[in-house]
Amino acid sequence: FGCADVGNNTVTLTVTDTNGNVSTCTATVTVQDNTNPTAICQNATVVLDAAGNGSITTADINNGSSDACGIASLSLDTTAFGCSDIGNNTVTLTVTDTNGNVSTCNANVTVQDNTNPNAICQNTTVVLDAAGNGSITTTDIDFGSNDACGIASLALDTTSFNCSNVGNNTVTLTVTDTNGNVSTCNANVTVQDNTAPTAICQNATVVLDAAGNGSITTTDIDFGSNDACGI
Repeated sequence: FGCADVGNNTVTLTVTDTNGNVSTCTATVTVQDNTNPTAICQNATVVLDAAGNGSITTADINNGSSDACGIASLSLDTTAFGCSDIGNNTVTLTVTDTNGNVSTCNANVTVQDNTNPNAICQNTTVVLDAAGNGSITTTDIDFGSNDACGIASLALDTTSFNCSNVGNNTVTLTVTDTNGNVSTCNANVTVQDNTAPTAICQNATVVLDAAGNGSITTTDIDFGSNDACGI
């Protein structure tokens, strides 16, 4: 008997006596397959997509599971993965043969997030204070940078400005997601000096010459007029 005979089989017994007389009878032979299949697993890696999703099939985990009478089905306890699964995950492959015998094996699924975040910048304007200083934060430049698995940090290469920066300045925003992937974007920071200078005067005396003329210069009247960014 073999796998094709699993179940009930009718056999005929033929009895012949010493003088050649013959009788027969039949019996039922029940053939059983009680041997579990051989479940063989292999590890797999899942790289999440931009939306933070990934999946596997039994083909990714099955590594040649077999049974003498044939495999009926393969199934996994987990097929879908997301950001919360980054790292190592244990999955179980269940192998069922054609006669209902079951075996399982475990495999490691390494979930990776290799997608860089979306770095989105906006331009901004900095107005210097009376001392000639101004600054920005990542909030001023970030315009909704995002990542399916979350943003870990935002950083700027330049945050402080002074009189030497009046005009247009390019800054770089670095966006790092929770799994160490990095993206950058650039923005323009317009630095403005809108603070009027401090005008300080002093009185002066002019003595006319013989021709009745006299004059002054700015030096005679200026008494230390100043501006943080210069006069």
